[in-house]
Amino acid sequence: MTRHIGIVACSAEGAALCYRTLCAEGSKLLGPHAHPEISMHTPSLADYVACLDRDDWPGVGEIMLASAEKLARIGADFLICPDNTIHQALPYIAARSPLPWLHIAEAVASEAATRGFRRIGITGTRWLVDSETYPEKFAAQGLEYLRPSGEERDQISRIIMDELVYGVFKPESVAYFRQVIGRMKEQGCDAVVLGCTEIPLIIDDSNSPLPTLDSTRLLARAALRRAVSSEASA
Repeated sequence: MTRHIGIVACSAEGAALCYRTLCAEGSKLLGPHAHPEISMHTPSLADYVACLDRDDWPGVGEIMLASAEKLARIGADFLICPDNTIHQALPYIAARSPLPWLHIAEAVASEAATRGFRRIGITGTRWLVDSETYPEKFAAQGLEYLRPSGEERDQISRIIMDELVYGVFKPESVAYFRQVIGRMKEQGCDAVVLGCTEIPLIIDDSNSPLPTLDSTRLLARAALRRAVSSEASA
């Protein structure tokens, strides 16, 4: 028996990509057509955004906790959240969570260290980039990092919240991301974290000036490993 993965979803496109990755890549570990049991709960994104707009991180945490409790009731064994930004709220509810969580930034930092990267560019919403979510996890692995400029943070956030979360992918937005990542390369970065779970829908290793750390898929792969590893101890 594998462990039951609970997805605490926020925005639809990122959560869908994470779910599809779990299903598609499960067969690599479990055989043809196989994947662990997966359940997902998705409150309205508007509820999250209302809290984000007023900088109410405890409020964000309560929404996450409500999802966690529902997933626990239907049998999930552990939780993942395919949204980088709202990971900032985990400390507010971790002690009350009915289930353990995998942390998306820990999965990314571990992969960066394994691949030998040293200086990582951070992309994502302004809420995320302004936070210590990635810097703390990178520091624990001895990694340096670079944030976008203030103007770049605003424009990247606009693209994410006005376009990507709606499934809108514009060539000019792809070009802007490539421009920002190119500048990070010029400033010494050797990789870039796609720190919004929608960014991998428009940027990957085929069009990025730097090697990418796809937070969405790295979280999904960490969850698959966790789900499968329970077999040995069951």
